Amino acid sequence: MLARAARRVLRWEQAARARVEITLLDAAAMRRLNRRATGRRGLTDVIAYTLPQTDGSIVGDVYICPDAAANWAGEPGGLATELIRLAVHGTLHVLGYDHPAGRSRTRSAMWRRQERYVARLARTTR
Repeated sequence: MLARAARRVLRWEQAARARVEITLLDAAAMRRLNRRATGRRGLTDVIAYTLPQTDGSIVGDVYICPDAAANWAGEPGGLATELIRLAVHGTLHVLGYDHPAGRSRTRSAMWRRQERYVARLARTTR
């Protein structure tokens, strides 16, 4: 489901020369990765890495923590949608999109693009 979401985003973004791998981590592993990657303590829901290749293609890794996602998933069935959201979010980061920190991130162009893709994907996974 999540790999499929990433592949669809790559297609919609016309990123034929990009590949994204999705890895699910438990809370302890995500805390360790967050500490190593950002220097921050605590649990986060998604971390994405991009590795541009010499041939112009892009390889990316997206790490998602379902335990953290469960904290954001409010309604029944919401966890599946939240996991899709995180896969889309990480994939967009791999492709170079970014957003401001804090509350204003939900008003950013990246967030609006993300939510359009999540809505499309949520319709097709029902």
